[in-house]
Amino acid sequence: MSLGWAVIGLDRLRGCCLILGLALAIGAAATFRGNAVGAESPREAALAELRSADAAARVRGCHGLAQHGLAQDLPLLLKALHDSSTGVREASEAAIWYVWSRSGDAAADRVFEQGVAQMHSGELRTAAATFGRVIAMRPQFAEAWNKRATVYFLLGEDELSLHDCDEVLKRNPQHFGVLAGYGQIHARGGDLELALDYFKRALAINPNMEGVRVSVEVIQEILAKRSGRYI
Repeated sequence: MSLGWAVIGLDRLRGCCLILGLALAIGAAATFRGNAVGAESPREAALAELRSADAAARVRGCHGLAQHGLAQDLPLLLKALHDSSTGVREASEAAIWYVWSRSGDAAADRVFEQGVAQMHSGELRTAAATFGRVIAMRPQFAEAWNKRATVYFLLGEDELSLHDCDEVLKRNPQHFGVLAGYGQIHARGGDLELALDYFKRALAINPNMEGVRVSVEVIQEILAKRSGRYI
């Protein structure tokens, strides 16, 4: 393999990582409506629908949990990431992000939403400080750490981002977004083997992240070419 090819491959990878980082920072954009059934609470109705044999009902269940779901509902939503229906997989991923983004403290959630708005508008330093306020209010709120990690990644502050990624995994070991974030950071730092490992771990939890899948393919291609160069 020529050195020029390797550089092109790494440029492709960096492009994939940047797109992925922005996507993870923004998270799910859909707005859902709950579906009450009979005398059940909206959450109970959503859980019942998510367990249905009908794919359309499972999608409705994900929509309901996006609004009303609790942390204890996450195992069922994470399982739905592997559903046979594309619609269910997409709806469950969006619902997971919504559940992750609720701290259980209305005041902390309001500050968190301010940080998200600042991040979306490109006020990255301000957003980092705002997420720091949320962390001070609710240190166990994993998503505040994740959003600040994302901001630090976008600012090029990789060590700070890695620190916050560590804090996320302490609180939420199934956070496929932060596992993908580790992969992005290590890919940007040139450690492609470690990046590949994190990307694969992310896909094992959520196989629906196309940006991560593309990054895996690009890294594998680069590593194969590098290996062949010394044969």
